[in-house]
Amino acid sequence: MSEKHFTDYRLSEEIVRALHSLGYETPTEVQKEVIPVALQKQDLVVKSQTGSGKTAAYGIPLCELVDWNENKPQALILTPTRELALQVNEDITNIGRFKRIKATPLFGKHPFHIQKAELKQRTHVVVGTPGRVLDHIERGTLSLERIAYLVIDEADEMLNMGFIEQVQTIIQALPRERVTMLFSATFPEDVAQLSRNYMDDPAQIEIQASGLTTATIEHALIQVKESDKLALLQDLFIVESPDSCIVFCRTQEHVDQLFREMAELGYPCDRIHGGMEQEERFEVMNAFRRGQFRYLIATDVAARGIDITNITHVINYDIPLEKESYVHRTGRTGRAGKTGKAITFVTPKDDKRLAEIEAYIGFEIPKVKAPSEEEVDRHREDFEKKLKFKPEPKKDKREQLNKQIMKLNFNGGKKKKLRAVDFVGTIAKLDGVTADDIGIITILDFVTDVEILNGKGPLVLELMQNTTVKGKQLKVRKGKK
Repeated sequence: MSEKHFTDYRLSEEIVRALHSLGYETPTEVQKEVIPVALQKQDLVVKSQTGSGKTAAYGIPLCELVDWNENKPQALILTPTRELALQVNEDITNIGRFKRIKATPLFGKHPFHIQKAELKQRTHVVVGTPGRVLDHIERGTLSLERIAYLVIDEADEMLNMGFIEQVQTIIQALPRERVTMLFSATFPEDVAQLSRNYMDDPAQIEIQASGLTTATIEHALIQVKESDKLALLQDLFIVESPDSCIVFCRTQEHVDQLFREMAELGYPCDRIHGGMEQEERFEVMNAFRRGQFRYLIATDVAARGIDITNITHVINYDIPLEKESYVHRTGRTGRAGKTGKAITFVTPKDDKRLAEIEAYIGFEIPKVKAPSEEEVDRHREDFEKKLKFKPEPKKDKREQLNKQIMKLNFNGGKKKKLRAVDFVGTIAKLDGVTADDIGIITILDFVTDVEILNGKGPLVLELMQNTTVKGKQLKVRKGKK
């Protein structure tokens, strides 16, 4: 059977162009199964491991199916965490870039009034956490009448985090005539019940090649006393020499403590947990994604929404409390067809938890010995050399696409009676520019952001210094991405 390509699906030229810019060439297993069914507007229940490419599996059909001319939201995507909401929102924006699809993220601990203003703009897709989405519905700031597509992502995690009732309340507020797609790495009874209650004869798709049972992740456990964990971690770093590693701890306090200990020892590391300010969490994640440090110390909150293809190692410094968390933690490595290692530290009091995890994943995690002194000594010199060198900045799949885009900021908006069509009409008439070079336009009361595509930003910036919009001379400058 010949290999599938994205051009084999009935996708518009704008979507195919964006996928090409993002470096998407051949669909993953879940994308092959989901895209054709979703394009037929059929309800879907998908069991697929984290890291299998499912965001694009539903993101590509959604970007294809939404009508650009409709101002009100047509698709709602629910995710369990803020990190995942932002990750999905960015992916949808990138896939829909040349079709000018506007996606808006809604999550807690972010000013409500800013989100409310965003929702007053033309919005095609809303991506949010259940609590904040429900808040907008109850306050009447999120219009539901045109919602034709609902995606429930990481449904099992919604259940673990106690969001299932909020999800049900949201579903009941949506139009009955809609397409519903449910994605989950595991299928507990409550998730199955959700699909039975709210879906219409859904197609069932199960991707067998789970990250746990394929050759992409090598699993191991090492027995250790609690007091010896830090010494073992240091030995493992020397012997394994990971390029990019997440070390999972059970609590925020553990993360903070280990972070201090590792920083004092001179390791290039940072940390992330739910007790940190949202902005700080985003900064840490972006720096890790760019490869500015090698070791990220994290609680389970970070196991969701980390879509970084080249994490070489996951180390469970503390065994997870929830058996499902083992799947989600270890799923951070071995992504997108790459190989990875997952090493778990087990203390004598962890035996019961380990038995639950092994029963859940369906295999015994191989026990390995801690590195010997000779082994550590043999690798020490190479490791210390490696630590002295700054890692090469990682190429991000979005880089190439975003390099061609410049955001321009104009000092006029709704209060000056300006509309998107005024900016499109003016910019498209400039020499060397067409309407295809204009991306997403966001008009607020006093300012307007216009994305200029295809590397034409500097040209438009220069020409607009002396060009009026609807007879008004506006100040224009390069905006923040």
